[in-house]
Amino acid sequence: MPLNGNSSARLTRRWWVTGLPILAAVIVLAAVWRHRNDSVPVRTAVVEQANIRSLISTNGKIEPVNNFEAHAPAATSVHRVFVKEGDFVKTGQLLLVLDDADARAQAARAQTLMKAAQADLSAVERGGSQEEVLNLEAQLVKARADRDSAQRSLDALKRLEQQGAASAGEVREAANGLARADAQLTLLQQKQTKRYSKPEIARVEAQRAEAQATYDAAQDVVAKSNVRAPFDGIVYSLPAKQGGFVAAGDLLLQVADLRKVLVRAFVDEPDVGRLSPGDPIEITWDALPGRVWQARVTAIPSTVKLRGSRNVGETTCIVDNTDLKLLPNVNVGIAIVAAAHDHVLVVPREAVRIDDTKPYVLQVVGHELKRRDVETSLANLTQVEVTRGLSARDIIAIGSSNGKPIGDGTQVEF
Repeated sequence: MPLNGNSSARLTRRWWVTGLPILAAVIVLAAVWRHRNDSVPVRTAVVEQANIRSLISTNGKIEPVNNFEAHAPAATSVHRVFVKEGDFVKTGQLLLVLDDADARAQAARAQTLMKAAQADLSAVERGGSQEEVLNLEAQLVKARADRDSAQRSLDALKRLEQQGAASAGEVREAANGLARADAQLTLLQQKQTKRYSKPEIARVEAQRAEAQATYDAAQDVVAKSNVRAPFDGIVYSLPAKQGGFVAAGDLLLQVADLRKVLVRAFVDEPDVGRLSPGDPIEITWDALPGRVWQARVTAIPSTVKLRGSRNVGETTCIVDNTDLKLLPNVNVGIAIVAAAHDHVLVVPREAVRIDDTKPYVLQVVGHELKRRDVETSLANLTQVEVTRGLSARDIIAIGSSNGKPIGDGTQVEF
C-alpha cells in the first residue's frame, strides 16, 4: 500500500528520534578509541621525602698500622723457628734464630783488625812505637847536649880570637859545627812532632775506620740473627722455614698489632676534589657479606698516581678491628659519604631531564604530561634531590613503556 505524505513524515521523525542517540554514541566511542590510540603508556614515579647520600664508591686495601718486618741480614740458614702464623706474641719474645756462626767469625776477625788499626793510630799520635819514642827521646837529649857543647866552643874561640889566640878559620869551623848541631836537633824535634805526613795519618785512620765498620756490620748480623718481637702483636706472615736457606734481604716474618688497621682507599681523580677530612667511610669485604666497618677520612690525597689503568689519589683511615676479622693485604669495598641530606624531596635519577643545561621533569596531570622546571642538589646513582618545582606525592614520568618519545603535552596512560 503506498505511503501517503503524512506517513513518510512520521517515519522520518521516528528515525531522527531513534537514530541520533546511536550516532552520537558511535562518534563518542570513535573519539575515545582515537584518544586511546594516541596515548603513550608510561612508567611513573611518586615524588617522595627521604634521605639521600652522595657516595664515592671505590676499592681499597687493608694494611697494618703498627707493622714489623724481619729480613735476613745475610745469606744463611734458619736455625730455629719458635712461632707459627696466627700466634699472639709478646714484646721481646724470641721468634726465630738464624745460623750466625759465619757472622761471629767475621766479627772476631774484624775485632782483631780493629785493635791492630787502633794500635797503629796510637803510634801515629805518639810519634811512633814505644821503642821508637824512647830512642828518639835519647837522641834528642844527646842532640841538645851536642848543640850546647858546640855553642860553648864557638863562644870560647870568639874570645880567644879577640885575644889573638885563635884564628878566624877556627872560629868559622866552630860556627859550622854549631849549625850542624842545630840542624840535627831541629830534625829530631820534627820527628817527634811531625814524623808522619798527612797522607800517612789519613791511611792509618782509614784502616781503623774500615775495621770498625766491618766489626759493627758483623755485630749487626749477629744481633739480627735472633729475631724478637718489638711489640705485642700477631704473626701474620711467616715465609721462613726451619732449616731452610735464606738470601740476604729475604723476608723472614711479619708481626702486626691488628686491633686497629689502616684502610688505604684508591679514589679516582675526578672524585678527589669531593673529599674532606672527617667524611664517613663504609668498608665492606666480600668474605663477610653484610658486615660493614665504619670509619672517617683521616688524610686527603696530596698527589695523583697511576694505579693499573686508573689515575687515583690515596686516602686513608683507621678502623677498629678488635675482633681481628680484617686481615692485612685483603681487598675491600669502599663507600665514602661525600654529602648527605635528610628528609628532602627525591626523584629517580632517570626522571630528570636536561634542556640547555636546565633540569626539568614531566609531571603527570590527568592523562597529560606537563613540563616542570626544577632545581636539584645532591645526586647519586639512583636518586636526585629536588629543591624547587615539585611537591611530595606529585607523579612524574620516567619514560615510555613502548619506546615512543614523550614530552610536554603528551597524552599518556598508566
